[in-house]
Amino acid sequence: MEESTKTPLKKGAFDLTDDQKIEKIEGHFREILDTLGMDLTDDSLSKTPNRVAKMYVKEIFSGLNPANKPSVTLFENKYKYSQMLVEKDISVFSTCEHHLVPIYGKAHVAYISNGEVIGLSKINRIVKYFCKRPQVQERLTRQIAAELRETLKTEDVAVVIDASHMCVAARGVEDINSSTVTADLSGQFLKEATRMEFLRYIGY
Repeated sequence: MEESTKTPLKKGAFDLTDDQKIEKIEGHFREILDTLGMDLTDDSLSKTPNRVAKMYVKEIFSGLNPANKPSVTLFENKYKYSQMLVEKDISVFSTCEHHLVPIYGKAHVAYISNGEVIGLSKINRIVKYFCKRPQVQERLTRQIAAELRETLKTEDVAVVIDASHMCVAARGVEDINSSTVTADLSGQFLKEATRMEFLRYIGY
């Protein structure tokens, strides 16, 4: 994957086990809540630091760990299908790396077979894997496209993401109506006719 598309990780990012990471994050988050003045002896709050730590490591940031990368199944294109395949409205739920609040929306993915096809659910899993890490939408879009190009051994890949950012809606400008659209098009999708066909399929 190109250097510009890589998630910034420090050296030794995977030296700790998941359980060790959970233990450390729980302690730090307990300190954060205590500093904010929360009563951590309250039965509603007492287990919150552990819940947050497990959520970070096992769920919303699980895509940081390459061990969680989904395996991909490819099949020979025996049916000689030569048109684009489009999977649209794939759920996107990620986390803004600037404020650690949600990014949510839809991804639309297309490719033209270079001799092999991918199991449909694997496209969703690739999107989900790259979503489950602190992200910026531009990088997320490029990571999904790069992974599909590498996996499918074709440049003929298109990815569009349309998402809302809680860092815009819940803080700062507090705009709940706007969304952000990003795209990564390559190969035949750079041709106007192919690009327009793809955009019609996804309703743009």
